[in-house]
Amino acid sequence: MKLIHDVQEMQQTVLGLKRQGKRIAFVPTMGFLHEGHASLLREGRKRGDILVLSIFVNPTQFGINEDLDSYPRNLEGDCALAEACGVDLIFAPTAAGMYPPGFQTTVSLGPLTKPLCGASRPGHFDGVAVVVTKLFGIVQPDCALFGNKDFQQLAVIRQMTLDLNLPVEIIGMPIVREPDGLAMSSRNSYLTPEQRQKALCLSKAIQKVRELFRAGETSVDRLLGEARMIITAVPETSIDYLELRNSTTLQPAATATADTLFALAVKIGSTRLIDNTVLGGDL
Repeated sequence: MKLIHDVQEMQQTVLGLKRQGKRIAFVPTMGFLHEGHASLLREGRKRGDILVLSIFVNPTQFGINEDLDSYPRNLEGDCALAEACGVDLIFAPTAAGMYPPGFQTTVSLGPLTKPLCGASRPGHFDGVAVVVTKLFGIVQPDCALFGNKDFQQLAVIRQMTLDLNLPVEIIGMPIVREPDGLAMSSRNSYLTPEQRQKALCLSKAIQKVRELFRAGETSVDRLLGEARMIITAVPETSIDYLELRNSTTLQPAATATADTLFALAVKIGSTRLIDNTVLGGDL
């Protein structure tokens, strides 16, 4: 396994691999890896001759007063997990390397970026789009793997890849959960033990909505009302959004169907967590 920090060195390495006809599988991350990331890496290992992991806390997708400076980092631990998952190359660039003086290009998308996380984090998905476009250009992957926990991000990247004719297969992977149901996230590390228990209200709300839907409930108002009661009953919680949306267009759902996305973002203390499920899909 090789660790590369320099953009030009990464490009030259990839060029050599492409000349050899190697298929490259790519998992882009912000590091502080956990079992959710490991599941992407293990799948990527099956899909490529070369498995590339990127670790880059991208400043352009963080807003003012967000957690850019405090975002957890552990390169040594990340390298150990990566090696155990069979990663061949780790690309860990610096912000200066990715955004040198004079950098001014943006990538902006349309309606998919407006609701949900886009409503409360303006500019976030523009930052995601530009860094993913740059990473695809540097790494030249044949396929790239992303987790479904960031459902809107995955939808945005799929659309961007389609619109810009980027020759990359985008693969969405299931959410990985703790045994008690909490979706794995690097930001879970911010939670105190007490807050960690309170955070279970997200997965409990998801389970309740899925249970009601399976029992025949399709009213958006009733489903969201039940979910809201579960979350607001827990002290130290604040709902950012709690919505049922079309899982393709992300437009509001008039009634719940098997293809409807239930997505929520909730603050536990100062830590913002997200989770989601497609009602007719697997949890």
